[in-house]
Amino acid sequence: MQHVVLLGDSIFDNASYVPGGDPLIEQLRSRLPRGCRATLLAADGACISNIARQLSNVPSDASHLVVSVGGNDALQCSPVLNASITSSSELFEELAQIQTEFFDEYRSMLQLVAAAQRPTVICTIYDAIPDIGRDAVTALSIFNDSIIRAGIDAGLPILDLRFVCNESRDYSSISSIEPSEIGGSKIAREIAYVLKSHDFSRAETVIYR
Repeated sequence: MQHVVLLGDSIFDNASYVPGGDPLIEQLRSRLPRGCRATLLAADGACISNIARQLSNVPSDASHLVVSVGGNDALQCSPVLNASITSSSELFEELAQIQTEFFDEYRSMLQLVAAAQRPTVICTIYDAIPDIGRDAVTALSIFNDSIIRAGIDAGLPILDLRFVCNESRDYSSISSIEPSEIGGSKIAREIAYVLKSHDFSRAETVIYR
């Protein structure tokens, strides 16, 4: 029987943002086949560097890992968008450096995940957040590009959350960057679908949406 473990940040650990509603972990449990389990190790506020500690707590009977992380790392880089930069070449150089550092850290994190020797799914960062500016959406693309490239290099299936949480109702009224109950339900549905449909015996990247 499957025992799915969720690693990452508040995309999975969204209980605080759906008061009175069902958090994502409960919605996932309700969608898994009878007898299967799901454990939440993801934590609100976590960054890529926190995945190592979460991995140390993965239960010995875990069958699959699902990772959604990187959004908080991207948020930490947001001051670049508001900085006084004198030329487009300077801005592109700043963004290129950020992308390189993010890619290297994300790839190293996936190597730690691979050492756990469990079939793994990774997620991109959604970008249909209400009131988000076009500049921020553009900036997020460099992080998502890195996640997809790292996932392809590792031969992992990728759940592209940009296509899953694509409506304003998918985001919490408490914090617009967090999944609402509706958004969490959609993510849980797609996780369950990937776990059921993907052939983990092959090191092949499929992008699910």
